[in-house]
Amino acid sequence: MRDEHLTRRSFVPAVLLLATLWATPAVVAQEEETTEATPPPLTLEAIEVTPAKPAVDTLCRLKVRLRNTGKRPISGMAFTVTVAGHPLSVYKNQLFYQLLPAGETSEVALFNFWTTETGRPAPKDGKLPVEVSLTEATWIDLSTDEDGVEVWKIQEAIPGLPIGKTLPLVLAKPKPVQEDKPSSSSADEG
Repeated sequence: MRDEHLTRRSFVPAVLLLATLWATPAVVAQEEETTEATPPPLTLEAIEVTPAKPAVDTLCRLKVRLRNTGKRPISGMAFTVTVAGHPLSVYKNQLFYQLLPAGETSEVALFNFWTTETGRPAPKDGKLPVEVSLTEATWIDLSTDEDGVEVWKIQEAIPGLPIGKTLPLVLAKPKPVQEDKPSSSSADEG
């Protein structure tokens, strides 16, 4: 009788443990679905490269337009940028602390880049896609201290990142080189 009681007592915790393990993945899956269904409060609306049709060995300005649909300002942004599939190393360990006000679209100037560089020659097909990904950003709590100085307090990370966009940039075709010909009028004058 005592052996039967011990067996029953060890059986109940084992069943409870199995029931908990069986139910846990369903709860985790449900939480993941909820997170995916909610759009991130930050969207990458556009990438702008100037000039719009650069030539080989041209310095280009890079800007992005970001929309903050949240109720608080955002800053502390980290980006990755690739040009023709080559990541630009200047973005490693770099944060941009420009304030993106709540409910507004803001333009953020990123680093300039060359259309071609050592190790990244001009593509033969002339296509130079520029891919920008916003990999992290944080909510910012703004306040003013007793001296009237604005104080930024970094809060939690923005959910739903990374987000990205690609601009299919095409290089301008080089103009044909014209040879200089002596003009007929200069020959007549001499």
